[in-house]
Amino acid sequence: MLLAATLAGVGFGNAGVHLCHGMSYPISSQNPGYKHQGYDVDHPIIPHGVSVAVTAPAVFRFTAASNPDRHLAAAEAFGVDISNVKRESAGEVLGEALAKFLVELGDQPRGLKDLGFKHEDIDSLVEGTIPQQRVLMLAPNLSAELDREREELRGLLEQSMEY
Repeated sequence: MLLAATLAGVGFGNAGVHLCHGMSYPISSQNPGYKHQGYDVDHPIIPHGVSVAVTAPAVFRFTAASNPDRHLAAAEAFGVDISNVKRESAGEVLGEALAKFLVELGDQPRGLKDLGFKHEDIDSLVEGTIPQQRVLMLAPNLSAELDREREELRGLLEQSMEY
């Protein structure tokens, strides 16, 4: 685990992180009361990895148009046979591969809804994501125009309610 964490840190330090991470901060900080199984604490907690993962299927569907080949390679790393997949389907294929992987982990929330969020919380989650510009600016396909960026984030969070 220590080696994996170190390698992740090296990767993040060189390549950065983007949308899933920027969206994770308000998810964790606005926790409506979710307490992740296996954590021996007396207060609600959404672990960082969980807050990142719940938006991943929607986010990678969104970012795929920026580099379909890279998204297909990621899907292949999850065991998907990409030999007959069209480049324009890269996002859907990777999104499904991520969702399947998360489901197969077992006992993981299948979206924001399982964390206790409701559709009425989306605007607050969007507003909590907007200040995360250091990571949002790395997100391919995300608009630099604030009102459009809000709409894109709103759509991604809506899609992340359940997978």
